[in-house]
Amino acid sequence: MTSENTQRPSPEQIRRAPKALLHDHLDGGLRPATIVELADEVGYQGLPVTDPAALGDWFQAAADSGSLERYLETFAHTCAVMQTTEALRRVAAECAEDLAADGVVYAEVRYAPEQHLERGLTLEQVVEAVNDGFREGERRAREAGHRIRVGALLTAMRHAARALEIAELANRYRDLGVVGFDIAGAEAGFPPTRHLDAFEYLKRENNHFTIHAGEAFGLPSIWQALQWCGADRLGHGVRIIDDIEVADDGGIKLGRLASYVRDKRIPLELCPTSNLQTGAASSYAEHPIGLLRRLHFRATVNTDNRLMSGTSMSREFEHLVSTFRYTLDDMQWFTVNAMKSAFIPFDERLAMINDVIKPGYAELKAEWLFRQSAAQTAMTSGSAGKKG
Repeated sequence: MTSENTQRPSPEQIRRAPKALLHDHLDGGLRPATIVELADEVGYQGLPVTDPAALGDWFQAAADSGSLERYLETFAHTCAVMQTTEALRRVAAECAEDLAADGVVYAEVRYAPEQHLERGLTLEQVVEAVNDGFREGERRAREAGHRIRVGALLTAMRHAARALEIAELANRYRDLGVVGFDIAGAEAGFPPTRHLDAFEYLKRENNHFTIHAGEAFGLPSIWQALQWCGADRLGHGVRIIDDIEVADDGGIKLGRLASYVRDKRIPLELCPTSNLQTGAASSYAEHPIGLLRRLHFRATVNTDNRLMSGTSMSREFEHLVSTFRYTLDDMQWFTVNAMKSAFIPFDERLAMINDVIKPGYAELKAEWLFRQSAAQTAMTSGSAGKKG
């Protein structure tokens, strides 16, 4: 029996497997009950429903439009209740707790400080509140028997004009909980080149940044993010598939941009469920991640927005295991890819891979083999008993 047949993980093993997450939005992962409670505390009356279960269903249904612009509209409700230091600390702490309980050992969670100023907070107060929340969530996770490290990515909105200001903010809080910078928002009409001053500043400071590119818009967005802006990673990047030609006989030809992305090992922050919701893919089976995995791109698996997509890292991997018959080896490959691509120092990435991720998967594989051996022994014993 090959490893493809012998090491396909169960949902319980998927949950326990150590996972690394690079693309998760803080304002896209709130617990529905928390939204309801915070809305009541701050007097926000714009929620479509106030029952937590129904609200969770509403967010997912509203995001299932096939349009990135419609998908982004749902964030008005979550941002509305994230305008105080107490709310930001709570949301960040619960984010870390939820990810750790799902087996995530390393996460980079992004948010846009400029979207949390409506009640008088400064940009610095927003960053410090979120950082405090992440540290509290890490502490609670340890008490619950889980380990996780969370780094923040500060995001600038691509339709606004504060990218340089947010980039400078990210640099000031570097090594204080912030690990990098990002731009997000609707791609069409708002190319990354609008914010070249921010990217040039970050490069001068030897700082890290990723760019949302190749999600709803195509190859030009990816090309600009890489060649004009110098992105370290691509937020989504799923439309790189447009530069890969698959012939009827199964032959595959990579265009020059796709070849560049693969050859340079540029990480793709792929978010399968979210990509289905925004129309970047029509089904899990048709999602480019299957082909990108086979072609050995630096593909990673991510959640994007856990609330809007009704997802988690475990659910993302469950879909991929079911669709592509992925094994524990495949899960480890995606996870190591993500950890290699993280915005923390090399020695810390290496320690996480060698001391946490690889041992975690080795334990799961040994456990699987033990169960298989026990099952085969039981079958053999049963057959012998029948013959006797």
